[in-house]
Amino acid sequence: MKCNKWTLALAAAGVVSLGSVAQAEEAQHQVLTALSSTTLSGYVDTSAIWKFGTDNHGPGSGVIPTIPGRSFDGTADKLDGFNLNVVKLTLEKPLDEGQWSAGYKADLVFGPDANYYSTTLNGGGLNTDDFAVKQAYVAMRAPVGNGLDFKMGVFDTVVGYEVFESPNNPNYSRSFGYALEPTHHTGLLASYHVADWMSLSAGVANTAYTSMVAGGINGKGQQYGEAESAKAYMGSVVLTAPDSFGFLAGSVLYGGVVSGSGFDNPENSTLIYVGSTIKTPLQGLSLGAAWDYRDANYSGANDSSRAYALAGYVTYAFTEKLHANARVDYLNADPNTFYPTAGSNNEELLGSTLTLDYALWENVVTRGEFRWDHSLNGDHPYSNLEDRDAYTLTANIVYKF
Repeated sequence: MKCNKWTLALAAAGVVSLGSVAQAEEAQHQVLTALSSTTLSGYVDTSAIWKFGTDNHGPGSGVIPTIPGRSFDGTADKLDGFNLNVVKLTLEKPLDEGQWSAGYKADLVFGPDANYYSTTLNGGGLNTDDFAVKQAYVAMRAPVGNGLDFKMGVFDTVVGYEVFESPNNPNYSRSFGYALEPTHHTGLLASYHVADWMSLSAGVANTAYTSMVAGGINGKGQQYGEAESAKAYMGSVVLTAPDSFGFLAGSVLYGGVVSGSGFDNPENSTLIYVGSTIKTPLQGLSLGAAWDYRDANYSGANDSSRAYALAGYVTYAFTEKLHANARVDYLNADPNTFYPTAGSNNEELLGSTLTLDYALWENVVTRGEFRWDHSLNGDHPYSNLEDRDAYTLTANIVYKF
């Protein structure tokens, strides 16, 4: 043990003991050892969005200019201006190859998009703090077969083609299906890699839709007289085409379901998801497809709301730096799911999106996107409930670190 002169003087005066100094140094080394395997990553996500046309919202009109079915880019505070979307910081110690490996992950998000995770840390109302804990879990591996992995805490949902992190999606704007899906859960998730062509996961959580309402980060509470044992359950299966499938090798078929208590409206819900990414014999061209179905039951109204969404994706790499991503998605939902409906017709929305991604700077995502939304059932849900169409042009710039 090495001590400086000041420490030795304090020990001589009886202020500290050399034993306590040794213990402090040992604890410090343990902390440094634990932190040495922790990584820091994240991104800063910005955008500029222009909505074609004019929304005539006079004083006292009570109409908020939104684009139904949009998750992040269709609100009044985002349209027709420059935006900081979100800043994400990730601290992670991933699992290693050890049989009893352990680690953790903590995703912290700051900015307007963080409010999509609408439970607040103090259990207050809908989140308007521009801060949220997106994920925070302890990861563990048990030596069962190929290794049984566990996550305990707050983790991302097991369903969906697209994710919260916009730079990881083929398009900046999210699909209608994303708007139907849960975002995260608080519970326990187990995952098992059966073989190179199959992986399975199953879990239990406090709620199916943690992010929709207040209730604290854990999102639990018996607001409607539910039993304390009321929980949500989830599972998924991932099938990957092996090399023997020729040009289809590496294609993925994904299925997942989340069902159970929703804590608030919807009180109980079931979300079924099936998605696939498909390789093609044409170099640079890949296809994708996604289907979401949600059946939500509302407490106290003896009513339910059903909706489904279909999406098709095409990605083509012109060069290593230039990519084009196209998406066409369709939504069919019960009345009053995404916008106030006067009649009894189901909401029917069609979205067409084209995104061009060109890598100009290292670590920077630079892309432009044009999107057209259209109402198919004769409703006028756009522009002060007067138009059947909405057009937006977006520039999205993200720095990843």
